[in-house]
Amino acid sequence: MNYLAHLLLSGPDPDWRLGGLLGDFVKGPLSGERPPAIEAGIRLHRRIDALSDTHPAYRAALTQLDPHWRRYAGIALDIWFDHLLCQQWSHWHSQPLERYCAQCWQDFRARRRYIPPRAQAFMDRAEQFELLQSYGDLQVIERTLMRVGQRLRRPVPLERTLPELIAAREAMEPQFKTLFQDLNREAERFRQNYSGPTTA
Repeated sequence: MNYLAHLLLSGPDPDWRLGGLLGDFVKGPLSGERPPAIEAGIRLHRRIDALSDTHPAYRAALTQLDPHWRRYAGIALDIWFDHLLCQQWSHWHSQPLERYCAQCWQDFRARRRYIPPRAQAFMDRAEQFELLQSYGDLQVIERTLMRVGQRLRRPVPLERTLPELIAAREAMEPQFKTLFQDLNREAERFRQNYSGPTTA
């Protein structure tokens, strides 16, 4: 899952949401440097990633891409699923996407001291250019794939997956829906039952 999906799956609490976004930027054991709810959101992020990678619907969606992309297909698919989520937003959340994103950035500014520099740079850019709410635009997805591909250790023209993703949209939409329904249920269960860290 990508940024928008992790934010939504983190639930309504601003600390959990921040943790959900920081999961891509904070690695290794969690040692209490941040408030418990933020670290809980990071743990939920990791849980979602682990479940997503092994989910039958996610695995089935990966097969829609040419095997040539096997090392990078998951990266492209995560970005594409944020595109599908953006287009289907009103099905998953009652608040308009633009207002939702604005509320997240406002909440996160009040928690700036807990945000590492690389994550803060991303958030500043995402807010300035309205990145998350523009994921419904195919040109934005193409540019995102290009930038991500260029940042890999060995740069890859990841934007070339876009025609395959578009061609597979009809097959992938129900796969995404099944996956996101299951992840949403698991995330809600995790939030309700969370009582503190047992492992990092």
